[in-house]
Amino acid sequence: MKKLMLCTALVAPLLLSGCVISVGGDEREQYQSDWEQREYNNRKHIARLELDTHYEDVTRKMGVADFNEMVGGGDNVYRILYYRTQRTEDDGVTTKDECTPLVFENNRLIGWGEEALRKI
Repeated sequence: MKKLMLCTALVAPLLLSGCVISVGGDEREQYQSDWEQREYNNRKHIARLELDTHYEDVTRKMGVADFNEMVGGGDNVYRILYYRTQRTEDDGVTTKDECTPLVFENNRLIGWGEEALRKI
């Protein structure tokens, strides 16, 4: 009986050495699905925006912007929020060319996208 247990103890590691247990999945896949989901949600929220919506109402729905700029001109104050909506490079860094700008004049949404940005 002792010989059988000794043989089992010596052979078991050799038989089990090829076993791999994966816990938690691939981090890269999780990372990709996170940013893909974020971009999709931003596009979905932007598609539902309406002109003249107040700045605070938009940020409540959209969350924190990736970039935020403010420009004053005459009696008007323009705020531009950039939300990531498409990936251009797989470098893990968000840049403005991967974002859609939302343009506010005196805290009211006047447009989004590059054309709205050019108009101010």
